[in-house]
Amino acid sequence: MEKINLLVDGRAIEVNSDRIRLNDLASLVEDHYEGHICMAKINNKLYNLNHILYKDSEVEFIDTLKEDGKRLYFRGLSLLLVMACKDLFEEAKVYINHSMSGGLYCVVKKKDSLSDKDIESIKAKMLEYVEKDLTIKCNYLPSDEAIEKFCSINWDEKAELLKYRKDDIIKVYECNGYIDYFYGLMFPSTGHIKDLDLAKMADGLVILGPENGVKGKISKLRNMDKLSEVYRESEEWSRTLGIDNVVDLNRIIESNAYGDMVRTVEALHEKKIAEIADIIHEKKAKLILIAAPSSSGKTSFAHRLSIQLRVIGQNPLPISMDDYFVDRVNTPLDQDGNYDYESIDAIDISKFEADISHLLAGHEIDEIKFDFIDGKRIYTGKKIRLEPNQPIIIEGIHGLNPVLTESIDNSSIFKIYLSVITQLNLDDHNRIPTTDLRLLRRMVRDSMFRGISAVETMEKWSSVRRGEEKYIFPYAEEADIMFNSASVYELAVLKTQAMDLLKQVSEDSDYYMEAQRLKSLLQYFVNLDDTEDIGPTAIIREFIGGSRIV
Repeated sequence: MEKINLLVDGRAIEVNSDRIRLNDLASLVEDHYEGHICMAKINNKLYNLNHILYKDSEVEFIDTLKEDGKRLYFRGLSLLLVMACKDLFEEAKVYINHSMSGGLYCVVKKKDSLSDKDIESIKAKMLEYVEKDLTIKCNYLPSDEAIEKFCSINWDEKAELLKYRKDDIIKVYECNGYIDYFYGLMFPSTGHIKDLDLAKMADGLVILGPENGVKGKISKLRNMDKLSEVYRESEEWSRTLGIDNVVDLNRIIESNAYGDMVRTVEALHEKKIAEIADIIHEKKAKLILIAAPSSSGKTSFAHRLSIQLRVIGQNPLPISMDDYFVDRVNTPLDQDGNYDYESIDAIDISKFEADISHLLAGHEIDEIKFDFIDGKRIYTGKKIRLEPNQPIIIEGIHGLNPVLTESIDNSSIFKIYLSVITQLNLDDHNRIPTTDLRLLRRMVRDSMFRGISAVETMEKWSSVRRGEEKYIFPYAEEADIMFNSASVYELAVLKTQAMDLLKQVSEDSDYYMEAQRLKSLLQYFVNLDDTEDIGPTAIIREFIGGSRIV
């Protein structure tokens, strides 16, 4: 009998057979992984657990501690939810909307409103599917056949979405008589989805999975009132625009009716920023702190807010938190041994607090700048003092961290958090992660203005994300108000430049799979190359060029 020699994440395994299914291999090594094994990487390509190995191979299993694994796990949870609602409620429609509190916020529309008892029933049905370990069959269908299949069950919108795919073959998943299209790989059976819970929120529910990806631990729903309000507002904006999903957007672009849509988006942004300025004025805030994760458009937002404050008689003094970096030699290191500029300890907190306190007390301070070339603080020789009706406005990733302003009177502070929430999904069951939008923004900007390749941007992204999870997201609810800087049309605008950059990622790159995933996402969008209607102060201009304020 032939044997297969495998190297599984550095562990040598000999298989006494001429073949082995990845699912069976995973069961042999699953105790070595903190998370649920979801898929495997072989020769720089991702495979689902149904894949069969016939020869010696190096295998890297991907579990729920990794982003790709987490995405697949929640894809499986989404399938269970949709199946349960279809079985329990006549003509129910399920919308997988957005991430929320370590889970996914979903809306279930049926004849009557969603009750606590309904949620208990849905959860019980989902657990029943898990217990039965139902097969999730992946049918590889020619594109025309897949589209026809969805048309035959009156799922016209999903069928229309698939028309934008460039692939000849489309994966259609089938489980317990239910068929659907999900963007990405899937588990071979429902028994893999062991950690799950549901929690009621607003008019919908939140699907919860393994906490931080660790198997056997289920996330708990955290209070996210302010973020929920931003999501609600974003949904209102979508209704105003008449755009709920990518197909709606594509129709507008294809019919050349995008001009009014773009102008309406910018008007909504301007109206919201003006409202924020009015609130700041009413509260007589003297210190305005703006915090946001990477590529949220902090700089553009700060400039636009400053303009609106001037309109109502304020003349804000901008101060960059980056100027309060400690000297580079004193910068803490991350887990990879690189300078961790995301850390709160990269900021000279005592100097920051002292300067801000002096300014608020009416005193003069010496202006400082951080020299990013030499990695040192320099004094410009200029003195700074606040004038009447002059609040301080500061943007930086740590703006909401209370450690930064412990000695400052909280009543004088107004905190703003910028989120980047995609207002549209691919379809009812396939969301567009906000992190993908931010990564694509950063990729295009890095290339245009910093000469940085897509690979270099993706190399830094994991460190950026770790910093966000540790130093930014935990403080989001500390904000007085949140602002969504996303524009419903911007992936269509970013597509051309982003695709060119992603195509440059070679097959032997560690980031080839990520590049392929992002390319696959962008293919659903019709290009919006005509940017004439995007104003010079639009936040997206910070990333695509043409900004008059950044």
